[in-house]
Amino acid sequence: MTSRLPFRFHPPWWAVALAAAGCAAGVLLGNWQTGRAEHKRAIAAAQEAVALRGNFDAKHTILLDNKMHGGRPGYQVVQALRLADGRHVLVNRGWLPAGATREQLPAVRTPGAEVSLSGVRLDRLQRVYEPAGIKREGMVWQNVSIAEFAAWSGLALEAYVIEQHSTLDDGLVRDWPRPDAGVEKHQSYALQWYSLAILCVVMFFVLNIKRAGR
Repeated sequence: MTSRLPFRFHPPWWAVALAAAGCAAGVLLGNWQTGRAEHKRAIAAAQEAVALRGNFDAKHTILLDNKMHGGRPGYQVVQALRLADGRHVLVNRGWLPAGATREQLPAVRTPGAEVSLSGVRLDRLQRVYEPAGIKREGMVWQNVSIAEFAAWSGLALEAYVIEQHSTLDDGLVRDWPRPDAGVEKHQSYALQWYSLAILCVVMFFVLNIKRAGR
């Protein structure tokens, strides 16, 4: 005596392809968001705290343009710090607000005496999009690298930059974003994408299991 199952499962080819594509997309995008979270954690873990003493070189000052803080436009001040042994290190000193017009540049207060400085060591300054072939003029730049600053100033610079965290009486804001900021958001997005992949599999079976005889 043969028994007959009360349900049948014969999905069409397009349903298989659609479920596979949705599941694969969810897994890939979930892995991408997970990778971004891990990358930010690795950057935060690799940051090295440093403490230096030296004199800022006010003669060579770069203002990095289009830097926002608290919804206000402004600049980040980049100068070289001359150490006691004659070496120079590039320092991102902090943020200051822009003037009323583009032509009105803010006054940068540079300590004249030797300062004690602490911060974190970075491989380079953060870069933003900039069209190729831009000619550097004046002290307002979109981006600056160690090599560009060295060529412009004529100073021999160490192969790293310092993001200053210590306070000075210079009116600059040093409210730096954490390198691992947004990790929770990436984890949340990853969970959503993985859930979508599971949903595709569940819906594939639910929609393609039919009662026998229907």
